[in-house]
Amino acid sequence: MEGIGQAGAGGSADPMRVTPFQVSLSDETLADLARRLDHTRWPDSVPSTGWTYGADLDFLRRLVSYWKTGFDWRRQERVLNRFHHFKADAEGLDLHFVHERGAGETPLPLILTHGWPGSFVEFQKVLPLLTDPGAHGGDPADAFDVVVPSMPGYGFSAGLSVPGITNQKIADLWARLMTGLGYARFGAQGGDWGAGVATWLARRHPDRVLGIHLNYIPGSYRPHLDDGARPLSSAERRFLADQDAWVATEGAYGQVQATTPQTLAYGLNDSPAGLAAWIAEKFYRWGDCGGDIESRFTLDELLTNITIYWATETIHSSCRLYYESRSTPLSFGPGERLTVPCAVARFPKEMPSPPREWVERCYRVTRWTEMPRGGHFAAMEEPALLAEDIRAFFRPLRGR
Repeated sequence: MEGIGQAGAGGSADPMRVTPFQVSLSDETLADLARRLDHTRWPDSVPSTGWTYGADLDFLRRLVSYWKTGFDWRRQERVLNRFHHFKADAEGLDLHFVHERGAGETPLPLILTHGWPGSFVEFQKVLPLLTDPGAHGGDPADAFDVVVPSMPGYGFSAGLSVPGITNQKIADLWARLMTGLGYARFGAQGGDWGAGVATWLARRHPDRVLGIHLNYIPGSYRPHLDDGARPLSSAERRFLADQDAWVATEGAYGQVQATTPQTLAYGLNDSPAGLAAWIAEKFYRWGDCGGDIESRFTLDELLTNITIYWATETIHSSCRLYYESRSTPLSFGPGERLTVPCAVARFPKEMPSPPREWVERCYRVTRWTEMPRGGHFAAMEEPALLAEDIRAFFRPLRGR
């Protein structure tokens, strides 16, 4: 797959170098991780308070113990390498991505984008449901060619030594990547940062994007509310109040990552237990787990994701996206709207989710689904629900 290019309308014709890649960590990296885990210096805690003050000490001790003695990274490598991995040189950035071809004659190209503190591994369960729906009780005509990149500075996409990599920039990189893979037109899906990237794709490349499917509305999204805009509904006012309350009680992580990510990185890049606490707490708080994190996420799932952050030393570059993206908030001017069709899958345990009328101020919403269960990590928590909603949304858009 080297030198792929000549993708047709909507992108550069310059060849893009694409080479196969395999997930593999060195023995030295794993030995260093084990040594650091052995020397974890645990903090004290108030007895019987669980997750009240942050990551629960008892759970973290158990997670770290399993990381040392029960977690089999080599097995996870074999699981991950069932998929087809590649590296691409896109505008000087070393991007990792999974590229799975769909079954049948006319699969629809679709790019899936993860967020923080996730990674491409979030989509392991949903990938086969999208590439080969006929093998999983669906309609074979709904198959997709699926591209799952690791965001720049996340996991196996190289850490960033330059400023200015924002969601807007990433959307342009994704358009370039899809051109290099031979896709002139495609769909986009995402949650968390991935929802922002999908929105920027629709905003900057509307001639190429068939539709966007979101399971999160970007927190920086702000429609224009002056100069004769429709007054806020009661549901919109309630959402804005809920959003402010959530930021006050749960948003400290985002403020740190958006202002001083470098300071945070010294501790998280040096202590695997600290990194595990920082990431696992978000899965506990943002997932639909009812106070039991393992009811939604296995220890293997959590540690596969955390180990990728640890081994690639990308916690700083991933957190820095919060800092960089402040320069390109998702704000719209008077009368500005997206023209690309949009679907919203609203999972009940997601962070404060806006009502449909708030989203429709600037998005062209053609499908809105109130999901019965699930939280922030929808592809991991409810892959079947998410996959079916994606298939249903894109079904009438095929062939356009």
